Amino acid sequence: METMRIELIQDKKGMVWDLLLYVPTVTALLGLSANFWYQDKVNLCYLLLFLGCYFLIAGANRILKTRLMVWPSAPIMIEVDKDKVGFALRNGTRLEILKELRYYPDYSGKTFGLSGMDGTGKRLQFVFHKGQFADDKLYLAAQKALRDR
Repeated sequence: METMRIELIQDKKGMVWDLLLYVPTVTALLGLSANFWYQDKVNLCYLLLFLGCYFLIAGANRILKTRLMVWPSAPIMIEVDKDKVGFALRNGTRLEILKELRYYPDYSGKTFGLSGMDGTGKRLQFVFHKGQFADDKLYLAAQKALRDR
């Protein structure tokens, strides 16, 4: 098997879907939290405030790291080889999964995950979306290369 090198692109269509999911959810949770604060239901307020902040952080990370790839730790390239899977990150760092590589397909076929350990024993995990690949053929080829290695 020869090395397969895949340059990733920003998934703006997926970003719009994530915004349509997270913005109303976070707004509703924070709005309800404020409502319960003024009704003196402080425990429920704190619970909804926690959930709103959690979804805000999770949504921001998903959009900025996996969809738009602007975080320094976001992968911008994947290299699939028979011995390893390598990544180039936005900050210029190169990482490689050398041991315990696991491939996690999504049932809908729109995302997949990779996890494993690098040479120092550090656990790495990444999520990739179909929109990050230039076309469907490249996405399917990447999945096949990762599944068959």
